[in-house]
Amino acid sequence: MTKPIVGVIANAHRIENRFDVQMAGQRNLRAIADVAGALPLIFPGVPGVTEIDALLDAVDGILLTGARANVHPAHFGVAPHPAHEPYDEDRDAVALPLVRACVERGVPVLGICRGFQEMNVAFGGSLHPEIRELPGRMNHRMPRLPTGEIHPDPEVIFADRHEVRLVPGGTFAGLYGRETIRVNSLHGQGILAPGARVVVEGVAEDGTAEAIRIEGARGFALGVQWHAEYDPQTNFINRALFEAFGAALR
Repeated sequence: MTKPIVGVIANAHRIENRFDVQMAGQRNLRAIADVAGALPLIFPGVPGVTEIDALLDAVDGILLTGARANVHPAHFGVAPHPAHEPYDEDRDAVALPLVRACVERGVPVLGICRGFQEMNVAFGGSLHPEIRELPGRMNHRMPRLPTGEIHPDPEVIFADRHEVRLVPGGTFAGLYGRETIRVNSLHGQGILAPGARVVVEGVAEDGTAEAIRIEGARGFALGVQWHAEYDPQTNFINRALFEAFGAALR
C-alpha cells in the first residue's frame, strides 16, 4: 500500500567530538508512522545538500522537529550571545526558506518546538532566548533535580505542565473540540513578536505563544511550542494534531 512521505528535518550533531552527523529523534519518526500513517524520510538540514524544490517534489509534507540548538538571532536582528548557544546555522539556512516554500506550494508543514519558532521567524517574527526571563512568565524549561541535573525520568520531563487557552472558533479549537488543553513544556526560547502572517491561536497561562497557524496558507501550516511527538499514540491532544497532519498529507 502506498503511503504519503513526510520529510523530517535533521539536526547537526557531533559524535566523539570528531564525526559530524545529521540526526532526528525517533519519537518524531514513530509519530509520523504510527499516527499520521505516513513514511518518515529524514533529510539533512544542510544547505547545498538539501535542495528545497527537489525535496518538495519528493515528499507529501514536512515535519520541522524540536532541537537543542536555538534559531540564530541574526535572523531577527539581535546579536548572538554565548549564553544562548548552541546554534545550528545550517538548519536555519534550510528551514526558514523551506517554511515559506511549503506555504507557497501548499505542502503540509507541521512545526514542533524549534520548528514552531522557525515558522515564526520565516515570516518576520522574533524570538526571546529565555522566555522565562520576561516579567510574569513561568519557567518553560524541562524539570530538573535539586542538584541542577535534568530529571532522569522521561515521564516527568514530558508530563503535562500547563494549560493552553485556544482562540474560540479557531483552527486548534476546532481540532480539539475545546478551548483549553494541557501540554508539556521543554523550551527556553519562545516567540517574542509574531511574524506578519503568523496567527497565534493558543497561549499558555502566562501569555506565552503555544500554537500558531500561517494565515493564507494554501495547505496545512500549523506549529506548536510543546513536544507533540512524545506520546501521540496515547495522548488525545497530540494524536489529534498528527491525525490532522496525516489527513492533510493524503
